Amino acid sequence: MKTFLNQGLFYIVIQTIICLCVFSIFLSVFINFALFSKNTIVQKQKKSIVETGTMTLFFFVFYLILVSRLGVISVSQSFLKELLMVLGTIIIVTGCIINIKGRFNLGKNWANQINIYQEHTLVQTGMYRIVRHPLYSSTILMFYGACLAYRNAVSLIAVTAVFVPFMYYRARQEEILLEQKFPQYHEYKLCTGMLLPKILKRKERTRNERV
Repeated sequence: MKTFLNQGLFYIVIQTIICLCVFSIFLSVFINFALFSKNTIVQKQKKSIVETGTMTLFFFVFYLILVSRLGVISVSQSFLKELLMVLGTIIIVTGCIINIKGRFNLGKNWANQINIYQEHTLVQTGMYRIVRHPLYSSTILMFYGACLAYRNAVSLIAVTAVFVPFMYYRARQEEILLEQKFPQYHEYKLCTGMLLPKILKRKERTRNERV
């Protein structure tokens, strides 16, 4: 990181926070593999090109774009530069928290490939109450936060043109099997957004639950 950022205390703190978030995500993925990669009996499975390996590959390409400074938007005012870094870092931290909480909510239902287990459960609580795919949403959020923090237009294009469509594709693949497994999934889709929250529907659902 220090190859493309000045090493004042502010930048060191920001970079440390970002690195801790990235480390936390990789650690949580490792824990998922350790705990759930050999889960109970798989009822249905669909192989997908979008899995941990390809997502990690995108991360390294993304990192190389940042390191190379390709597409950096020049900002002359130091205050504005630091403000963008703070906002981007807040977005990254938010995405990290959502991701880790989502993994806890998902628990033993997690899989690298698209698996429906014999004892699979439909999770609609925690982060899954907000969006149907919080792990994907939060990862996208973290990438966009990094684009903002490092003011990089090329990385922004890469995330929007490659990563987001891939996440949408993976989510749609999962939902085909989930709808076959759970009849109530259709209603869940109506109330809960795929990658972005359905604010109005969520408020209506909350009111109905209170009645």
